[in-house]
Amino acid sequence: MELLFLIGRIIVGIYYLFNAANHLIMGTGQLTQYAQYKGVPAPRLAVIVSGILLLIGGLSILLGVYPGIGVLSLVMFFVPVMFKMHNFWAIQDQQQKMMEMVNFTKNLALMGSALMFLLIERWPFSLLPQLWP
Repeated sequence: MELLFLIGRIIVGIYYLFNAANHLIMGTGQLTQYAQYKGVPAPRLAVIVSGILLLIGGLSILLGVYPGIGVLSLVMFFVPVMFKMHNFWAIQDQQQKMMEMVNFTKNLALMGSALMFLLIERWPFSLLPQLWP
């Protein structure tokens, strides 16, 4: 079971790290334009800060170091993104509304799974297993 937990951690950690790279390196321009379209103040800064939160969360989960801080970083990413960027209830176009609803519920589920990590007291194969939370 510990090996399966490690495999899951690697998958989830890489998912968040890929998204962090998208915010910080590969897709900064496009994400900035989308944030500006959605009315986010200081959109480039918001994209960079959100990328840093994803980076912290991804590294924390991948390495098993300070998972409480990693989960907090992810929650700090998800809450504003869900309500500002994926506000499906405010969109009239049905196709765009559906797309935003999918992203909202996906982020809600990811945030819920991140919160469940807080219950795990011992993270097998952690880089620094003695560091908790």
